[in-house]
Amino acid sequence: MKILVTGGSGFLGSHVADALSADGHEVTIYDLKKSRYLRSNQKMILGDLLDRDALESAIEGVDIIYHFGALADIDVAKHNPVPTMEINIMGTVFIMEAARKFNIKRVVLASSIYVYSRTGSFYKVSKQTCEQLLETYKAQHNIDYTILRFGTLYGTRSDKHNSVYRYLSEALETKKVDFKGSGDEVREYIHVTDAAKISAEILNDKYKNQAFILTGHHRMTLMEMLVMIKEILGGNVDIKRNDEINLSHYTQTPYSYSPKVGKKIVSNTYCDLGQSLVEILEEIDSREQEEIKL
Repeated sequence: MKILVTGGSGFLGSHVADALSADGHEVTIYDLKKSRYLRSNQKMILGDLLDRDALESAIEGVDIIYHFGALADIDVAKHNPVPTMEINIMGTVFIMEAARKFNIKRVVLASSIYVYSRTGSFYKVSKQTCEQLLETYKAQHNIDYTILRFGTLYGTRSDKHNSVYRYLSEALETKKVDFKGSGDEVREYIHVTDAAKISAEILNDKYKNQAFILTGHHRMTLMEMLVMIKEILGGNVDIKRNDEINLSHYTQTPYSYSPKVGKKIVSNTYCDLGQSLVEILEEIDSREQEEIKL
């Protein structure tokens, strides 16, 4: 099928684009910047989610839209409510209007486990609204959808907006990690390639018009993660706790009582956390070497 991936130049989006290409789909990436990971069998369109004409031009003729373009950093969204709502909500409205205009078979939305949490700040609000938009377009215009609520992702191609990458980068570059909170915060880490593989598999009809939770097999506290990083780097890392509590992030669980639950999808095979952390460290070191050469 012909598939458009908005945000396909980014961390998660680029891996999803690759997983779709591996499954034999004709993939086009729509993003503000050219993908560093663009494959020879993928197309690239530079464009803004808020540029309605450019977006419609990109969508015309495709079968499926993977809408992964968004302002996705909770801490950035917390201080920037206006662009968060403009990009995430209005971008989704324009996607759905184009889907209606061109009879798109399905829209797959990248959402978050924060969506029905008491935490998550303005990012949570925007994603909750996006989910409701898809449900309403289905009810009124019969546009099929699938909602994917991602947990804590880690893996290659990320940057310092990603918590795991940030901890690894700080540990490697400065031999210390400063973190906010108690260290008891629990996360279920999922490798981005595992998440991307599942994202590509949900094109099966049985996943239509439902919401799914994608979290990992690795449930651990933040301190356990930091200790693992320290051990991988030979113990020469100073872990420092900042007493400031970030109320935008959850401690034990992102979930609060809500009548709209999502089904959790897990894969029988998945990437090992320890080996994957080493892989990210190698990527960080490789990037630093490239910068030195430049």
